[in-house]
Amino acid sequence: MSNLSAALDQIDQIILGKTYQIRLSVACLLAGGHLLIEDLPGVGKTTLAHVLAHTLGLDFQRIQFTSDLLPADLIGVSVYDRAANEFRFHPGPVFTQVILADEINRATPKSQSALLEAMEERQVTQDGVTHKLPEPFFVIATQNPQQQIGTFPLPESQLDRFLMRIALGYPDASAERALLAGEDRRSMIAELQPKLTVLALRELQQAVRRVRASDALLDYLQALLAHTRQSPRYSNGLSPRAGLGLLNAARAWALLDGRQAVLPEDLQAVMPGVAGHRLLNANGQMATDEDIKALLREVAIP
Repeated sequence: MSNLSAALDQIDQIILGKTYQIRLSVACLLAGGHLLIEDLPGVGKTTLAHVLAHTLGLDFQRIQFTSDLLPADLIGVSVYDRAANEFRFHPGPVFTQVILADEINRATPKSQSALLEAMEERQVTQDGVTHKLPEPFFVIATQNPQQQIGTFPLPESQLDRFLMRIALGYPDASAERALLAGEDRRSMIAELQPKLTVLALRELQQAVRRVRASDALLDYLQALLAHTRQSPRYSNGLSPRAGLGLLNAARAWALLDGRQAVLPEDLQAVMPGVAGHRLLNANGQMATDEDIKALLREVAIP
């Protein structure tokens, strides 16, 4: 756990004033999920992805999503080998432990969907042959707000593959002053040392699964799910997969605090990141933080 605390502290030194978002990001990765960071350009989305991969000691590839990106540019292609008289598969950049899908909603839906199998099954299929992806395998995607020019909204099936969606927002005045007066953040990342090994990270992921959730905690989780399905405040409810995601994320959040049991406060902490992009309010829009706060107020803790 000391190495995990050191990893969080190191990320905090690069991404200033965003401790909550950093903890959500690390909890997402410990829970084995994928992370979507949605915000305006220039607030540190790509930097956060870089420092997460570097600090966790994982292989990293960045793909800049553009309107002319093809699925083969992600997955790879089969090329005919004349000497061997057969086709040989040449893996694409998706074959890495951490892939940064930068500005994912700049690409067309066809290219966006190329990540679906990889994110869900940890494998890709090319010409009828299945290729396993490395372990661990994380997708960290960034996207710009949908109202910006040149964006293609992610379909619901793609959004649901992300365990969490977070926004960084502008830094507060003190953090921005430290940013302006300090070193270039990208230069600082190059000098950082990994705080975890791949083996240690996988052990932490296994430890997350062992964090205990009591019957009372499961009652509370089910009450939250049922409320989203019954309340007129929402036009759709949270699915069973969303419930599993909430539980796994809450287990990871508890582990970050050094606890072996989930508390209601853990569910409340991860609820905005896990539920915000899956829950639609009465206007058919993604639930805002205020919608999530209202949900938590309306459902009593058993």
